[in-house]
Amino acid sequence: MDELSFDGRVAVVTGAGRGIGRAHARLLAERGAKVVVNDLGGSMAGEGTDTGPAHQVVEEIVTAGGTALADTHDVATQAGGQAIVDSALDAFGRIDILVNNAGIIRWAGLPEVDLDNLRRHLDVHLLGSFTTLKAAWPHFVEQGYGRVVLTTSAGLFGLENNLSYAAAKGGVIGLARSARLAGEPHGIKVNLIAPAAMTRMGGAQDTGGAPGTGEAAGAAERASGTSAAPPYMPSEAVAPMVALLAHETCPVSGEIYSAGAGRFARFFIGSTQGYVHEDGTATIEDIAANWDAVNDEKDYYVPSDLMAWTGAFLGHRLRQDLGSASG
Repeated sequence: MDELSFDGRVAVVTGAGRGIGRAHARLLAERGAKVVVNDLGGSMAGEGTDTGPAHQVVEEIVTAGGTALADTHDVATQAGGQAIVDSALDAFGRIDILVNNAGIIRWAGLPEVDLDNLRRHLDVHLLGSFTTLKAAWPHFVEQGYGRVVLTTSAGLFGLENNLSYAAAKGGVIGLARSARLAGEPHGIKVNLIAPAAMTRMGGAQDTGGAPGTGEAAGAAERASGTSAAPPYMPSEAVAPMVALLAHETCPVSGEIYSAGAGRFARFFIGSTQGYVHEDGTATIEDIAANWDAVNDEKDYYVPSDLMAWTGAFLGHRLRQDLGSASG
């Protein structure tokens, strides 16, 4: 296979001052993209600012022969999201790729988690994905091309003391799935990455990693009582999947992929065929008596969108209607 190049493309990578985002930015630049390295430079909990990390990554990219620009605006505000995209337009004249990696984490679960904790996560993860996507969208539409990679997390499967983070990352999936439908007529593809890397957010303290996801690794580390990051879980092991999803040859849209430690896999939202009650209104007892059928995964399917699921879920009623009409 020919080497996949990003020559002539302009990419914005948020949360790119450390760890996972830094790896994304460096790989895209290495393959020829001009990269806006965005990072507010805050703490893991989203406090404070520091212009140093973004500028350091730009220096690394330029030293390696690439082209990059530092940006330190806040993705959590509409003005910040617009300014990040404007940085790409002002410096390079276009934007082709948006990789939203910026994030925070403040560990908390029920009952102690409070509304401020949830709001802060939604501001950075969900609203931060929205503000930059909204700002870039008209330019993608105008040029008939765009690639978007949003960051979700395996944390949405459930992890103790991770309620707000998981809720925000779940919201990003809904955002991407709807944006994918809007983008189809315009050559815009929107996908998601669920990284598995040991960064400061996942529990490692020695790398100063960028906001990203590493909950599974962090949970394993806490359980084992160790503090060293596994050498097989570097941020760089996530970047190739992100780069493929950001490339013009990307074959999918609206999908979720995990990457890390040398493994690459697809996450998906599926539905069982379930139990169909044909005679009158179902009772509680009817559902309880057919609980195994409701949960049987044997013939599950993966809906492409809400309308596809609706058609499948109500298929028995539509067949009944057609039967009555033909009779």
